[in-house]
Amino acid sequence: MISKNKIKLIRSLETKKGREKARLFVAEGPKVVHDLLHEGFVAEEILEDIEDIKKVSFLQHPQPVLGVFQMPTEDKVNSNDSSNTYNEQIDNQLVLALDGVQDPGNLGTIIRIADWFGIENIFCSHETADCWNPKVVQATMGSIARVKLHYLDLNKLIEHLPTSYPVYATLLDGNNIYGQPLTQHGMIVMGNEGKGISPLLRMKINRKLLIPNYPPERETAESLNVAIATSIVCAEFRRR
Repeated sequence: MISKNKIKLIRSLETKKGREKARLFVAEGPKVVHDLLHEGFVAEEILEDIEDIKKVSFLQHPQPVLGVFQMPTEDKVNSNDSSNTYNEQIDNQLVLALDGVQDPGNLGTIIRIADWFGIENIFCSHETADCWNPKVVQATMGSIARVKLHYLDLNKLIEHLPTSYPVYATLLDGNNIYGQPLTQHGMIVMGNEGKGISPLLRMKINRKLLIPNYPPERETAESLNVAIATSIVCAEFRRR
């Protein structure tokens, strides 16, 4: 039977403060737990007794397995603002940059999308949701084990890039993505759910894209969900 102290510890991991203090996070479900173990994450605790799991689960319908894992060191999630350390990840890869994506479900889905399309690195502003939030981990369906997230100042990161480096974003004044040349490497910037990309960062976008609605003259939704837009953009990059 799980102890009261252990219950208190695991429940504290629902908050960012609790996770940072203990350097632990929670993953629920056989698939997520399996993928984390397979990728070398260190498990502090694995619960398989459903009665114990019900006492600590953050889900409305608890899964048959719950794992408490050590948060990775800097090689997996980097919070260092020294932008020069990311040259290898950026130079020859297609990467994502998230500017204030705050909904845990959206962040988790974007991580899953990145994994599907072979994007290994996501650069996040400090305003972006914490990737070890249980809701984020759950929404990734195990992809959190394979995609590296880096929290830093995106403006400083882009300032260190060559002026010719492709920095993409979907904007209302952008050009139809289906008619634009797309590179095999570069950065795709996605913005906050309500405010979009911050004004300062928007000035650094050198390749503006537009996901057109269909047909163009039809009255339609105001915008796309950020995770759906990310999926469309990544699919078009990989299709080329």
